[in-house]
Amino acid sequence: MRVAVFGATGIVGSALLPRLTPEHELVGISRTARPAEPHVRWVTGDATSAEDVMRAVEGAEIVYHLVHSLGARHFERQDRVAAQNVADASERAGVEQIIYLGGLGDDGPTASSHLRSRRETGERLASGSTPVTALRAAMIVGKGSAAFETIVALVDRLPAMITPNWVSTPTQPIALDDVTRYLAAVCGSQRTFGESFDVGGPEVMTYRQMIERIAVLRGRRPWIVEVPVLTPRLSSLWLHLVTPVGASVARPLIEGLKNPTIAREERLRRLFPFDLTTFDEAARSALAS
Repeated sequence: MRVAVFGATGIVGSALLPRLTPEHELVGISRTARPAEPHVRWVTGDATSAEDVMRAVEGAEIVYHLVHSLGARHFERQDRVAAQNVADASERAGVEQIIYLGGLGDDGPTASSHLRSRRETGERLASGSTPVTALRAAMIVGKGSAAFETIVALVDRLPAMITPNWVSTPTQPIALDDVTRYLAAVCGSQRTFGESFDVGGPEVMTYRQMIERIAVLRGRRPWIVEVPVLTPRLSSLWLHLVTPVGASVARPLIEGLKNPTIAREERLRRLFPFDLTTFDEAARSALAS
């Protein structure tokens, strides 16, 4: 099948392409020109441009939407525009399936701007006639993942941490290798058309536990004290000072950490069973790379 991948140069997209190349004809969409590759035809375009999107999906049977504008000044609006463009173009082009990677977390009115944007993106993608298969994941454990790299930077740079109380929020991180395996598995699978699935790793833990387990892998023993007084704004500025993550990325991420991000069902795991990667295994692999 011909498969178009928006966000093909991102952390997830670049890891997904090798899983799709053996069986599919791939079109990767990038905002900057890319050198030719044997198994991927690159198209230069921006998902916020309706013309670029229409050109990219022409002839495609499957479309992956892995675009995220987090860090941009008006990322919510950009994400809505991009999703609507993909939905409209896919409907006109007769695309059979849109596959979307969203986020686990609160769907209510108090959701953070980051989680709200993920939900609205999914709704825009589903506004046309093309069936959408949505996967909802918490933190992805892999090199280049903003959340994972933030935790690694905290461990590497701070022997002692006065942390906000969101470090005690439970979450269910998933290995980059596992989430791309799921994404590849649903490609063209009619059993998943029009469905939304929660996906998570084999372990539920707090962010503090992740910090402590990465510290063990790094040979460190940081001293951690939790305090309840750091607001999302102060927390984001704190992360901006001590990690590579900019405040524009850190703040919406942190606002989403107040609510648990745990898979509420395992239907996709039953449809496509395989041994999930443990957190330590995924973290060790990411650190080695």
